[in-house]
Amino acid sequence: MHAKPQISVDDAIATRKSVRAFKPDPVPAEMVKHILNVAARAPSGTNIQPWKVYALAGAEKERMSAAVLKRREEGPAQPEFSYYPKKWFEPYLARRRKVGWDLYSLLGITRDNKAGMWAQFGRNYLFFDAPVGLFFTFHRDLELGTWLDMGMFIENVMLAARGQGLHTCPQAAWIEYPETVAKVLGLAGNEQLVCGMCLGYEDDRATVNTLVTEREPCEAFTTFRGF
Repeated sequence: MHAKPQISVDDAIATRKSVRAFKPDPVPAEMVKHILNVAARAPSGTNIQPWKVYALAGAEKERMSAAVLKRREEGPAQPEFSYYPKKWFEPYLARRRKVGWDLYSLLGITRDNKAGMWAQFGRNYLFFDAPVGLFFTFHRDLELGTWLDMGMFIENVMLAARGQGLHTCPQAAWIEYPETVAKVLGLAGNEQLVCGMCLGYEDDRATVNTLVTEREPCEAFTTFRGF
């Protein structure tokens, strides 16, 4: 049994990170429901609450992994939308490169080891061995503001998970193969896939989880006036 920790809002935010190795310990459905019910307090424009969630465990999660890994070997990815800019520029390029090479360096994967990179990225599709996988969608006829609503809801899921002593990893990787994900989940044609997410207990012995990402201080991105 895992004791539920006492954690402040500040600590939940500060300790949230993308975990890439999980323990096999199961997460009960009731705990997942609790997290999603707490997360549903997220704001949304005129309270439309646009989010839909698919929670997978056991054989259903394995079925998703098998289908997407098979599709990955069959040909190039066909994402429905571009998460990242088509042409990178500073300071975003430097930040992206740093976190990527920091991660691969921890794992002993060199820049010329393309097979190693391919294999490590492929672990996304095993949910990094987490016991629960989540997928988030919304109705395609909704507009740009809904992406903001979804972001706030998804962040709430990650913070509510910390409140239960769990960790997460939000995954844009799944949008590389939206048709396969849609087929396995049985999505309606009007459902827009946003991302996936791993949910479970962190394997704190795994080297990959020692990665510490940097954040700019607020003075670097905030203009203060009238204080």
